[in-house]
Amino acid sequence: MCSAAPPPSRRLPRSPVPTRRDVLKLLAASSVLATATTPALASPAPAPGVLGAPGLPGVHKPLPPELFTLRGTNAETSFAALRSTGALTPVSHFFVRNHTSTPLLDERDWRLTVWGDGLRGQRPFTLTYGQLRSLPAVTRTCVVECAGNGRSFFGSQQGQPATGTAWTLGGIGAARWRGARLSDVLRLAGISGDAVDVMPRGLDAPYVADGVDHGRVRRPLPAAKALDDVILAYEMNGAPLPYDHGFPVRVVVPAWVGIASIKWVGDIEVSTRPLQSLWNTQSYRLFGAAYPPGGSAPITRQTIKSAWELPLGAELAGGRAHRLTGRSWSAAAPVRHVDVSTDGGAHWHRARLTDRPRHGTWTRWSTTWRPKAEGPGHLLARATDTAGNVQPPTTVPNTQGYLFDAVVRHPVRVV
Repeated sequence: MCSAAPPPSRRLPRSPVPTRRDVLKLLAASSVLATATTPALASPAPAPGVLGAPGLPGVHKPLPPELFTLRGTNAETSFAALRSTGALTPVSHFFVRNHTSTPLLDERDWRLTVWGDGLRGQRPFTLTYGQLRSLPAVTRTCVVECAGNGRSFFGSQQGQPATGTAWTLGGIGAARWRGARLSDVLRLAGISGDAVDVMPRGLDAPYVADGVDHGRVRRPLPAAKALDDVILAYEMNGAPLPYDHGFPVRVVVPAWVGIASIKWVGDIEVSTRPLQSLWNTQSYRLFGAAYPPGGSAPITRQTIKSAWELPLGAELAGGRAHRLTGRSWSAAAPVRHVDVSTDGGAHWHRARLTDRPRHGTWTRWSTTWRPKAEGPGHLLARATDTAGNVQPPTTVPNTQGYLFDAVVRHPVRVV
């Protein structure tokens, strides 16, 4: 459900931030700071195999088949490849979700414009890259996950195929994002108390589908969410954002579906009225027999999932012990525990957690299995979070295949 915007009489939530005067002093000095420090920090590391990697034009970084499955304009991470990584997803392994293609932007030319009738005086406010970096910085460690992650299982497990990219479970990645609070920028711009929606828009090419130009990718946030935990990120895992992941600046909206975390942000509209785009009217809503004729409210928060770090259909030798690993996550609360089954759900036992569960990111786990009988089978993993959410056996279907949260029946064969 979409978070309700506060009525005009309510004070929007405030985070403890420096005074406007303090921040304006920083901005006044930022032209000197930017000249002295920004260029060295701001250039993404060059990647071998430049724009137009084989098989997927419009993506800058290499997409080797052992790490990715190509899906239209997107690249899904192989979950099995994450077994060799830590709690954070390396840029080399991080999934790519593009509506069009990755723009190659220069931070020296980049400007962020905040505008709309939700600003006091309704005068646009502009920041350079250097000025944004001079604002107080915060770090958010969280996953970014496509709303359709797991979509293919509506068809393969439930016999209810959905339209859209046929993700398995690799439309997700966890990173340490660093940037400025969106709330700081909005308050500098003069957001008014009666602002309802805040809509970031990207600098990638306009999205055209079936001959219709829908403009650049954009999706509104309720003002209350925009003033809460959202950041304008310019670093990812301690380095400048790579081109494919939003360089020079992207929005990061913790716990919400990935479409809210607009890449290559160039402007932000602030409005006293609800805002609309393709991405909160025709897409990213739930349609189907279980929902109203006009669909659900725009989807916001992600759901709960588990995945094995093992190829689908993997072959395992019988009669020997295997250490199997995986990851579970929930947008609502930290993972409490993970139950696993190696016999298709007949028996369950508790997996060993590798990480201390944290809000907003995934928890790694492991189990040991010594299979005896040869032949096909299924591995299952079921997460429970500290809010009491448990992965269900099936997910209520919707025509566009969003928010799949059911326990996945992971096929294997013992040989």
